[in-house]
Amino acid sequence: MSPRRTLPEGARRGWCPSLARPMPTGDGLLARIHPPLGHLTLTQMRAVAEGARRHGNGHIDVTARGNLQIRGVSDASAPHLACALAEAGLSDSRDDGGPQRLTLTDPLAGLDPAERIDVPALARAVEAAGRAVPGLPPKTLVAIDGGGPHGLGAVEADFFLFAEAPGRVVFGLAGESGPLRCGVLPERQAVGALGLALAAFAEIGGRRIRDLEPRQRAVVAAVAGFFPFEPTPLAPSPAPAAPGLVTLSGERAALLIQAPFGRCTADRLERVAALAGPDGVRLSAERGFALVAPASRTAALQAELAAAGFIVTPDDPRRRVAACPGAPACRSGTTPVPDHAARLAQALAPLAGRGLSAPIAAPVTVHVSGCAKGCAHPGPADLTLVGRDGAYDVVLAGPPSAEPATRLAFEAALDRIRKAAAAGRPALDSVFQDDVR
Repeated sequence: MSPRRTLPEGARRGWCPSLARPMPTGDGLLARIHPPLGHLTLTQMRAVAEGARRHGNGHIDVTARGNLQIRGVSDASAPHLACALAEAGLSDSRDDGGPQRLTLTDPLAGLDPAERIDVPALARAVEAAGRAVPGLPPKTLVAIDGGGPHGLGAVEADFFLFAEAPGRVVFGLAGESGPLRCGVLPERQAVGALGLALAAFAEIGGRRIRDLEPRQRAVVAAVAGFFPFEPTPLAPSPAPAAPGLVTLSGERAALLIQAPFGRCTADRLERVAALAGPDGVRLSAERGFALVAPASRTAALQAELAAAGFIVTPDDPRRRVAACPGAPACRSGTTPVPDHAARLAQALAPLAGRGLSAPIAAPVTVHVSGCAKGCAHPGPADLTLVGRDGAYDVVLAGPPSAEPATRLAFEAALDRIRKAAAAGRPALDSVFQDDVR
């Protein structure tokens, strides 16, 4: 395990923002929108775009929990933004500091005939149960998987409801080293058990289930009906569907797209709304959208959204890079992270399909972080560039919080990646060998 560095003073994540309580950032206030079940109607999409344009700076983030964030809001414009979005049905779901959206589901949930449970119905019931629990920590997350071929991957949730068979649900809790399988319940009993577990978690007072003491975790499981608590590792949900086309029933197809580095604009969101079908769009935990349309239309949609700047194919090199907003959007950043990430992705294009060799298995090859908090990808990556005072600390096979191997200006780091790509050498230890002390 890589040694952890001491984070600088103030390098701590803020609260979970909402419409009623936006969070200060480098480019103004950040207002987060939590669409119910991650679904947006066309009217709601246009309202978000117009709200970002009129009451923010026109920039929109798509988060890793399938929510939206409007940037550049001011103290004066925040109430007007909240009012406009409330009229579109996008108001906050609670005002007690608890999670505005409790569940995370596959964007194709409810559309796949291979699913073994009714995921949207279960998610709605879980959301209602969560709103009835006072004092629930704001970051609490329940991952729900229907058992189809596409899922959520290795999501960092607190509770897990995974379909195992028709009408049967695996109940899981987060552990210190990964998800834990508690047992199996009939689908009709899952919400009741989860509601009891949520109440117990709120009573204990922890921030996340994974941070609880083992005895506290056992109490939560016992309250849900799993006693004695004899957990086993819970297999992760299947990987999410990659960008591109997914065939559905009834001569329909879904087009999955991603916003590069989770960044969008009001104009781009309006473009998605103009091309989406009458059912609107579904937000994904892959920082993107799913559009459902007749199969005969999806290829044309794919071409138009590619022209608009979205990621529409699995081999797009921008998928290999995780990046936060950086400076000046974030007060903690000192480097223009999205611009640097885009240039790194372009440099990595010759290595697409070959992968970078490193002693870890990580879904993200490169992470460009504005600071050591690592908001875009807190876990390890093959190569992590951590912004500090206008340059980058270089971390090999570790998270942003690990001690760096060296420190370089961005152009120097980019030059090494370009040379490695040109030579077909994907081994990072050789790329930075001359720099490692």
